[in-house]
Amino acid sequence: MSALSLKNTLRPLPALIMALSLSACTLGPDYQRPELQTPVAFKQAEGWKLAAPSDHFLGDAWWQLYDDAELNALVEKLNLSNQDLAVAEAQYRQARALVRGARAGFFPSLTGNAGKTRSGRGTGSSTTTVDGYAVSSSGGGGISQSYDLNLAASWELDLWGRLRRGLESSRASMQASSADLAAVRLSLQSELVQNYLQLRVLDAQQRLLDATVQAYARSLRISENQYRAGIVGRADIAQARTQLKSTEAQAIDLRYQRAQLEHAIAVLIGVPPADFALAEVDALPQLPEVPSLLPSQLLERRPDVAAAERDVIAANAEIGVAKTAWFPNLSLSAAGGYRSGTLDNWIETPNRFWSIGPEFAMTLFDGGLIRSQIEQAEASYDQTVASYRQTVLNSFREVEDNLVQLRVMAEEAVVQQEALEAAQESLRLIENQYRAGTVDFLSVATVQTTALNNERTNLTLLGSRLTSSVQLITALGGGWHSDRLEEEPPMAAGRE
Repeated sequence: MSALSLKNTLRPLPALIMALSLSACTLGPDYQRPELQTPVAFKQAEGWKLAAPSDHFLGDAWWQLYDDAELNALVEKLNLSNQDLAVAEAQYRQARALVRGARAGFFPSLTGNAGKTRSGRGTGSSTTTVDGYAVSSSGGGGISQSYDLNLAASWELDLWGRLRRGLESSRASMQASSADLAAVRLSLQSELVQNYLQLRVLDAQQRLLDATVQAYARSLRISENQYRAGIVGRADIAQARTQLKSTEAQAIDLRYQRAQLEHAIAVLIGVPPADFALAEVDALPQLPEVPSLLPSQLLERRPDVAAAERDVIAANAEIGVAKTAWFPNLSLSAAGGYRSGTLDNWIETPNRFWSIGPEFAMTLFDGGLIRSQIEQAEASYDQTVASYRQTVLNSFREVEDNLVQLRVMAEEAVVQQEALEAAQESLRLIENQYRAGTVDFLSVATVQTTALNNERTNLTLLGSRLTSSVQLITALGGGWHSDRLEEEPPMAAGRE
């Protein structure tokens, strides 16, 4: 075919492509956020209002609220070295690569091929016509060979939106994976902070028990001196020794609990437990003060809520992908190159070949397969909607639980402190009476035990309040400072 005739043949194609592109549509429903039945405000806090998920605001270094430099360093190590976090990060990179793969479907593909073929068919020589060109056999024994060099291009036109819906689904899945990564990071950070705070509370209890053991040892010596002086009986010595040994046993038990927390922290930061140790410190981490008013935008940062909604977006797009199977696919293909039976003068005009043209492909009968695939996609969408709604309800419950827990424990801490002060005053008075010989040691031991229990309860309550504050921060998506919410723009739909 001459160049002029080839030009005349190709002339209608651009107009055809333009017309088909302008008439292209996108099948399937456009995404709309599922309706939710949610309260206007939290029962346990004021100042809340409803809004939409925006987990991209996650990223505040919320653990700094506890004002502990060592804790800050441990969380940074977790962010760099935790293996569960590395798994989630790799899964996100896989999802991001799938988006690039889906986007590649919008562009033509080009392949090239060069090769030599030898074949045998019978004895003697012969001449074969391949694509209108004569290819002669060479050599005896019916052996023939051909040389081939070609380029081929193909391009699928997205008439019904299959590629667009596929890209929409992949992009939503990638964003869900990003939110899953944020959820894993927040969960691991929360676990680390809770373990660290409990370890520091155990250190404070250890100091309390060690000091109490020393005080009880002094009481035992006093009882022994009074026994030798004939002031008290041997029963006082037995009671003092029982109390001392019981407290020593409690102190030993704390070491086991502390070691377990230390090992858990080591694993979280990616270090073998044998290579990690946390030295004791005298100061306890600071208990953050929860603000009385919390903006609803804080709840929007929860990554699990965002991931659940983006799963809904992906499932919604898959319905459109399934529906495009009802319609024909249109693809354009072109190929050209050189083919010859000899290596000499291989790449010359007489050995040239080419082909070009559109191709329609459509399923005419499938026994209900396409219908079933659409129903599967719709059922999957309904499943993700229900999961999204349940995730939102759980997020409200978790915030409510931790708000009421912190409020009640704050009230309990005030009363518990009063009980501790009363127990300490009672202990001071009973010890003076014992030294004066007006009461027996059993009375002293009873008051000492009460005072120690109140001090330990006070520390345990502080540990519970610290843990609950971490859980509230986690339930809110990471902190309760809203400055960044006002500064950062929303995430664009196509951002990777």
